[in-house]
Amino acid sequence: MNRAKLPTIFIMLTVTLDAMGIGLILPVMPDLIAEVRGTNLSDAALWGGILSACYAIMQFGFSPTLGNLSDRFGRRPILLVSMAVMALDYVVMAVAGTIWLLLVGRIVAGMAAATHSTALAFMADISDKSKRSQNFGLISAGFGMGFILGPMVGGLLGDLDPRAPFVAAAILAGANFVFGWFVLPESLPREKRRAFNWRRANPAGGLMAIGKLPGIKWLLAVMLAYQISNFVYPAIWAYYTQAAFGWSPRMVGLSLAGYGVSIAIVQAVLIRVALARLGEIRAVWWGLILNAACLVAYGLATEAWMIWLLIPISAMGAIVAPAMQGIMSSAAGDDQQGELQGVLSSLSALSMIISPLAMTQAFFWFTRDGVGLYLPGAPFLLAAVLMAVSFGIFAMTRSVAQAVPEVKAARTDASGGKT
Repeated sequence: MNRAKLPTIFIMLTVTLDAMGIGLILPVMPDLIAEVRGTNLSDAALWGGILSACYAIMQFGFSPTLGNLSDRFGRRPILLVSMAVMALDYVVMAVAGTIWLLLVGRIVAGMAAATHSTALAFMADISDKSKRSQNFGLISAGFGMGFILGPMVGGLLGDLDPRAPFVAAAILAGANFVFGWFVLPESLPREKRRAFNWRRANPAGGLMAIGKLPGIKWLLAVMLAYQISNFVYPAIWAYYTQAAFGWSPRMVGLSLAGYGVSIAIVQAVLIRVALARLGEIRAVWWGLILNAACLVAYGLATEAWMIWLLIPISAMGAIVAPAMQGIMSSAAGDDQQGELQGVLSSLSALSMIISPLAMTQAFFWFTRDGVGLYLPGAPFLLAAVLMAVSFGIFAMTRSVAQAVPEVKAARTDASGGKT
């Protein structure tokens, strides 16, 4: 294998493990919480929601911090330290005997897994500007595979013991740390680093700093509406397919795996062809339209075969995120890539907090006893409205997005080659 590709493999493994941390515990949490609290399933579900929320909140809060730290100290130490902390944290969770230790474990795991921004910054450092969106697609593919592998591994190992998935995760994270120690170079030269600033190393401060870049503020709004809409799939899928089609947990798992595989194929392979033919602006344009149409189709579907037909089609809409990342990355300076990706990661984590709350409420109100209109697909129709909002904002700011490369070039010329 070409040694030059090893750092990219490490980055993909890192984001895959980050994503696995979200889905890995889902199949075993009811049994594990019931074991440590000696309680019933209802109480276990309540605590499971708290643990998931804490994980997402930590990712939201610490993504800009780690992104800014990587702009100051480099990408390599942040990625390696985070992976080592994650490995140790999984060991703690594997032996946790109280709910409070599990809670601390999920808080630390959320902090350690907030390296998505640093991973994206590393890819931005080593990529030509014309290849950034394609390489961001590889990151998204690794993240998608984590969402596939997490529930699968958690479910299989959970049959052996509720704590087995955490042991496996600790081994994988530890092995990846060792791998990265030997193959991961530093991608950010010392002369391009900048001083660490706490005002910019938090979601609000980072958003204000990045928002000053030409056109970025509205593009961030596009991303937020898009991600809240897109998170309808993990938030509601199991409930929706059972209520609408009577699917068993096994069928739900197979369909989620099929969707995850389709997403990975699109972002690892098809996105390169699409971006080469369409360019980033048109890729976002048509991707948002496709996403909105598929969400409406999911919401109104009446037969199970329609879902299987929609899965690979809707997966093609995954081109939006890496194309948007490429557009915004072109507007940021070399010393701001970590900060930008930290803000984007925080928006993603914020979406993971907001979307499940909104989508499950829509599902409840349209499937509760005595409801006049029984519509399990209502969350997808709500998501379609949000996707339309994202499209509308992008349509209004499309000229700004097209001007981003020219703005970046002007900034570079004005600063004598430095951004």
